[in-house]
Amino acid sequence: MRRVSTIAVAGIATAALAFSVTACGSSSEEGSKDAGIGLAYDVGGRGDHSFNDSAAKGYDKALKDFDVKGKELTAKDGDTDADRYDKLASLAEAGYNPVVGVGYAWTPSLTKAAKKYKDTDFAIVDSVVDAKNVASLVSAEHEGSYLAGVAAGLKTKSDKVGFIGGTDSALIKKFAGGFQQGLKDTNPKASLDVQWVQVGSPKGFGMPDRGKDIAEGMLSNKVDVIFSAAGGSGAGAIEATAGKKGTWSIGVDGDQYYDKGLAQYKNAILTSMVKTVDGSVYDFIKSVVKDKKPESGVQTYDLKRGGVSLSYSGGFINDIKPKIEAAKKKIIDGQIKVQDTYKD
Repeated sequence: MRRVSTIAVAGIATAALAFSVTACGSSSEEGSKDAGIGLAYDVGGRGDHSFNDSAAKGYDKALKDFDVKGKELTAKDGDTDADRYDKLASLAEAGYNPVVGVGYAWTPSLTKAAKKYKDTDFAIVDSVVDAKNVASLVSAEHEGSYLAGVAAGLKTKSDKVGFIGGTDSALIKKFAGGFQQGLKDTNPKASLDVQWVQVGSPKGFGMPDRGKDIAEGMLSNKVDVIFSAAGGSGAGAIEATAGKKGTWSIGVDGDQYYDKGLAQYKNAILTSMVKTVDGSVYDFIKSVVKDKKPESGVQTYDLKRGGVSLSYSGGFINDIKPKIEAAKKKIIDGQIKVQDTYKD
């Protein structure tokens, strides 16, 4: 009988709730102008305890602060670029403005949509689309991940550390590369086991059971710190480390120590590499809805701008905070140049 993790069960309930909320919040008439904010999630959608949820946080804050309506759509496993384009086009046709695509997988479809709907302001998270009506919201994931590597290098007792990526894309290799460098610079004796949930496919971000299985395999090989950049699949890895005393997970995107869906596992979350996806999404929406001066072009959220950081929630890395902050300063000052890809 196939084992289903408690994370997966919780995700089903969360997804059902998100669907009902979305349906209630999208009553604007088809084709109306200024219908509100359109948000298109990547696979996993709201409730993934990670990347999509961080975007949702910025979206929710904007709905409240600017008193506007909104509509959320989610990419499905197996969606083609044409399917994704249809989702974006449906938002633009209905008068939603701005429209935000969450994740690099929206790149081809959003490029096409921006060309077709030139009066709509678009944004894409974690990718670059070269168009006048598009803001490309990118983060320096490698810089924040370097700090996660410093923490792992100082906290590992077995000198065996793991990294789980949702897929082997250039974006996720930025996380892996920064983490690899931070670990090696801090603890040259430490080895790093890197595994991908699903090679060549974004489906790897929505497979918590698979994430848990990979993590359990690493733990059986004496890995005692695991950093996951794998969306909902990373939640499975957190569940695995919570089940083995003396091992740690490093969260990603949001501060997962405070994620209500992971509350029972929070004491296994050493720290989180936080990306302010919520902040970048909120800033973009504000530029369109309130300021009436839409952002466009590449908007980079790095360590210096506060776009990435390492959390101290739970107090588990307070003892090594001076070393982490010293590394952070060196990166900001340019004394450390962080690699932006994983080196086998």
